[in-house]
Amino acid sequence: MKRLAASCLLTLFVSAPWATMSGRATYISDGDTLWVKPTTGGKPIKLRLQGIDAPEVCQPGGTEARDALKRLVAQRSLQVESVGRDAWGRTLARISIDHQDIGARLVQGGHAWSDGFRGDPGPYAAEEASARRAQRGLFEQAKPERPRDFRLRHGPCEVPQ
Repeated sequence: MKRLAASCLLTLFVSAPWATMSGRATYISDGDTLWVKPTTGGKPIKLRLQGIDAPEVCQPGGTEARDALKRLVAQRSLQVESVGRDAWGRTLARISIDHQDIGARLVQGGHAWSDGFRGDPGPYAAEEASARRAQRGLFEQAKPERPRDFRLRHGPCEVPQ
């Protein structure tokens, strides 16, 4: 039974509606969530950047993280690689511009954490360590509060979708 449950969960995380596309950002709700309109047409697709966790917009550093993502993607052609869905059904994606990983840039700039799981430091651990050493962005604070801890204490922010 445990294997079946694990298999179902794994399928949820790795199944993706498409593999790659290019497009332009139409809306950025926070530092790790944006809508991208495919170059081929159709409605914008809501994406969550894989491997990072940016502060909620209503917590310290949240609007700065959202604005940093806006600056990085504004009026640019984005290359999007779908990597699956998370436990909430959101499409997870890696996004790059001219072969530069947007998640890495946000973490390096101190606008997000490398999002690890169960002891794994996540894909951007080196970028986070660099931002911490340089005390960039969130890491100017002695103990910045991770978004999941903030949500546990305060609940989710009210963000218009």
